Amino acid sequence: MGKENLIIFDIDDTLTKSENQHLESYVKTMQDFGITNINKDWKNYKNVTDSYVLKKNFEANFDEKFELSFIPNFEEKMIKNLLGLTKTKEIAGASNIIDFFLNETNYAICFATGSLLKPAIIKLEQANVNFIPEVVEASNELYTREEIVSSAMEKAKKYFKVDDFKNIISVGDGIWDLRTAKNLGVHFLGIRDKNLADFKKESIKSHISDWTQFDFQKIKQELQII
Repeated sequence: MGKENLIIFDIDDTLTKSENQHLESYVKTMQDFGITNINKDWKNYKNVTDSYVLKKNFEANFDEKFELSFIPNFEEKMIKNLLGLTKTKEIAGASNIIDFFLNETNYAICFATGSLLKPAIIKLEQANVNFIPEVVEASNELYTREEIVSSAMEKAKKYFKVDDFKNIISVGDGIWDLRTAKNLGVHFLGIRDKNLADFKKESIKSHISDWTQFDFQKIKQELQII
């Protein structure tokens, strides 16, 4: 089926039940590298991405400029820490929803995560969530959510051979996901209930608790997609 539209998936706590494992391995890895004074008030960072949060804490602890060349070693250590934790499971219905979009709709898919890339891939694999590696974008070389989502969109255009998508829906569980969608002028579907109060404060139009509640026609109506 030809792909005229696009849906962009966040990963942690959108497709994979992995926020706790992610944060535990991420913080442990910072500590392993001597970053011990860590600001864990994640919502107050200008950019909630692994690379940006690492940069801010690195510079606060060592009083020197952070370089992206630090990330590969950090990422490898984070993988080891992540693999020592409980395996990631899917958010209910996530594996089915990917197949639905690929096989039954004219929506292409891509993945945009604030996580580092290799840990994100491991979480998807552990949860048995189908994905296309070529359309996954992470924060290894990008600091902002807007850059990550925009890059994922470009990867999807290239992979699915589409010049421009008619409608774009971004799906995420965080308030930063909603704000990123607003900044980029794309539709947004909220998922999970933990940030529902924050979503409502910013007038979210469509929300589900997990993928078992997914009703595409209802969501398109709420987002005013024809």
